[in-house]
Amino acid sequence: MQHDEFIGQVQKRAHLSSRGNAELATRATLETLAERLAGREPFNAAAQLPKGIAQYLQHEHAGSGERFSLDEFFERISQREGVELPEAVHHARMVVEVLSEAISPGEINDIRSQLPPEFDPLFEAGSQGQMRVNT
Repeated sequence: MQHDEFIGQVQKRAHLSSRGNAELATRATLETLAERLAGREPFNAAAQLPKGIAQYLQHEHAGSGERFSLDEFFERISQREGVELPEAVHHARMVVEVLSEAISPGEINDIRSQLPPEFDPLFEAGSQGQMRVNT
């Protein structure tokens, strides 16, 4: 999948008004995911993505394996993206959906194996990936 196709799919699925907003949602989600993953995992996934997308998984704190909950994951994305929490949840879910199609099933399984079960809805088709607290 090429960069433009990836961003176009995020824009379409997340119902974003511009490619810039889709790029921002992608960056916020993948940078946050990269912080949650440990070791070389973000870099392994990045190797299967176009350069412009891959860079979001290869930032300074990528692979740090920082432990935070799914709720914190969504809160960080909301802050990075500059949108309200419900929007960030929806955008993150769509970015992960596109990511799951852009990289191999084995690589997605490697990513999922590093995350606690509470992250499962983020990867499941048809899921809203909703927060569990305050709902």
